[in-house]
Amino acid sequence: METEGTYDVQAIRAQFPILSRKVKGKDLVYLDNAATAQKPLAVIDALVHYYSHYNANIHRGLHTLADEATAAYEASRTAVKDFVGASSPDEIIFTKGTTDSINLVAHSWGKSFLQEGDEIIITSLEHHANIVPWQMIAAEKKAILRVIPIDDNGILDMEAFKAMLGPKTKFVSVIHVSNALGIINPVEEIIRLAHEQHAVVLVDGAQSSVHLDIDVQTLGCDFYVFSGHKIYGPTGVGVLYGRRDLLESMPPYQGGGEMIKEVRFEYTTYNELPFKFEAGTPNIADVIALKAGIDFINSIGKPAIRKHEEMLLEYATAQLKDISGLRIIGDVKNKVSVISFIIDGVHPQDLAILLDNQGVAVRTGHHCAQPLMHRLGIVGTTRASFAAYNTLEEIDVLTQALNKSLKMLL
Repeated sequence: METEGTYDVQAIRAQFPILSRKVKGKDLVYLDNAATAQKPLAVIDALVHYYSHYNANIHRGLHTLADEATAAYEASRTAVKDFVGASSPDEIIFTKGTTDSINLVAHSWGKSFLQEGDEIIITSLEHHANIVPWQMIAAEKKAILRVIPIDDNGILDMEAFKAMLGPKTKFVSVIHVSNALGIINPVEEIIRLAHEQHAVVLVDGAQSSVHLDIDVQTLGCDFYVFSGHKIYGPTGVGVLYGRRDLLESMPPYQGGGEMIKEVRFEYTTYNELPFKFEAGTPNIADVIALKAGIDFINSIGKPAIRKHEEMLLEYATAQLKDISGLRIIGDVKNKVSVISFIIDGVHPQDLAILLDNQGVAVRTGHHCAQPLMHRLGIVGTTRASFAAYNTLEEIDVLTQALNKSLKMLL
């Protein structure tokens, strides 16, 4: 089957070298995109070009290589600013990833502004990266961590959230799209309700940044975080967007070079934004290559990619529902291209091994969302997640591989 319209999935696939390899003698069918997306040649070439032509430290040297590296690094910051709709590149902080970005906010903002008895609200859908940092800072500051419940389908109980909100609510940190189920949360409403109580809101965009159109000013969020490797960029680089006034009010997260203005043994003054939060030599090559990942997405357009992914999701959902004993977890309309499922009498890990033997890469387990799995009464799921380069034929391969595996397991 071919994708309808002008979307040329084969031309897109040709940009990804890894998609031509074989696994266990079978053509690779890569369906673990919610964990990390594969990298187009443009990203790989950007890394090689930096190390081959202008490897140098940034912001400090006066020689040609340093100038070129600095210009490329800051070009990525501008690209990210445009990608999320920030008002200024100064509101874009480069980190190691989503987890690092959340920890930065939790420890810098949290240590400065949380007081005993204050309340932090998260959801039952959160990744561990948006749970543990808040547990840590809540314990340190004697604050209270509250959790928005969900129904059996994974939908947030917004009435319960409204009831939680009050004068003690100081911070709300919510996942935009569930990494485990693909469900899109109503973050616009969450932000509006939280702001009515003068609470600060962080949106975990690790999954939404690649699928949804993001404009942080339209959303109205105070912080927005995501990882480069999920938007076809390199690993080891992430982004923290923060409103300028909030970032300026927060102390540095780490000390060292770059984040200083002047150092004396008696005192230190700190650099301006965004450098105040980027201590030491940064991950220069991967930040530079991040722009190539963004350029790849922009070259196709998120609307076109989303339409393609929605087609894949609809087709895969219909195919999997025909498999006896298979139950999709989080089977709702408002979601991205992720299908998480369980099969009666089959352990997800056993299934993953058999699928891998047939060249199909999926993710199994609790997906770093153990409290969610506990709430749903399951140990874990098998998750297939689709990207710009996946095809209907690959879903057919997945379905065939599942049926073959079940004959061995049941």
